[in-house]
Amino acid sequence: MMADDLEKTEEPTPKKIEDAKKEGNVPKSMDTSGFITLLVAVVAFIALTGWIFDRLENLYRYYMRFVGVELSPRVLVDITIHTMVEMFIMILPLALPVAIAGMMGAWAQFGFIFTTKPLVPDLTKIDPIKGAKNLFSLKKLVEGFKITVKVGAVFAVAFAVFLGFIEELASVSHAPLMQQIAWLADRAMVLAAVMLVLLMVLALVDLLFVRYNYFKGLRMSKQEIKDEMKQLEGNPEIKAKIRQIQMEMARRRMLAEVPNADVVITNPTHFAVALQYKEQEGKAPKVVAKGADLIALKIKENAREHHVQIVENPPLARELYKSVEVDQEIPEKFYQAVAEVLAFVYRSKRGL
Repeated sequence: MMADDLEKTEEPTPKKIEDAKKEGNVPKSMDTSGFITLLVAVVAFIALTGWIFDRLENLYRYYMRFVGVELSPRVLVDITIHTMVEMFIMILPLALPVAIAGMMGAWAQFGFIFTTKPLVPDLTKIDPIKGAKNLFSLKKLVEGFKITVKVGAVFAVAFAVFLGFIEELASVSHAPLMQQIAWLADRAMVLAAVMLVLLMVLALVDLLFVRYNYFKGLRMSKQEIKDEMKQLEGNPEIKAKIRQIQMEMARRRMLAEVPNADVVITNPTHFAVALQYKEQEGKAPKVVAKGADLIALKIKENAREHHVQIVENPPLARELYKSVEVDQEIPEKFYQAVAEVLAFVYRSKRGL
């Protein structure tokens, strides 16, 4: 086998990609999913900020009702239950879109996939030797470098933006409380926007990197593509053998019908067409067998063995062979010529 056939230089076929998906092997960028989830979370939080503050204010007023009240075990239970209910009501509108965003982030990358293959126990995954090799592999080194670069970039940008905010603290510290809260919320939005832009860039780079490595890992050799084509379309040699067997079976069935024919029309050496006519059915004569060269010789031999009359009519034999398939009735244009042949056959039988 040539070395070119073993080198994985060809792009993966659709079947190769589909098989990988069934195994749970998909090009998933965690940064992309994380960015989409974070973006939805920020947008949802901004949209629900007023509503959340209203709930917090109601919760604060609820707590104020217990000022000066003895905190008995029953009261503490009531406060705890009420607090948990309020927190659940506040968190749920945020959690639902975030959860949906996480699923949509994965779906957008590789579509919907349902497979239980990754859940099947694999003892090779707990092999300590293989685990040690994976721990110190080039792939783990690249992953570690990527994480370091991403964390460093996020920290550097966040620190630079935060330094700009520190310069404003001297003047803001003397402002009223509500103004300080408004300033803090405004700067938090600026920081969130900067982080989102940075994370979007990192997610795009990571997505391209992950997809490149994924399709590179699925590359196939020329021999693998040939083997897959054989698997999908069938081995040409086996298909040819099957066709040969099918043709031989059809030929045998056809020759078995020759004894039931009324006449065999020949040209006389190259073609032979066996006709059957059942007058009581009111249908046109039907071709029950036909063949050329060696098949024609077998049809004539079979006809002689079973005393089926053979009539030489070269033009009619050629036209019937070309125009009519086995088990088909003859077209109207042949009625007259075939009727004359059958009449000749019937007269010959009566004369015997």
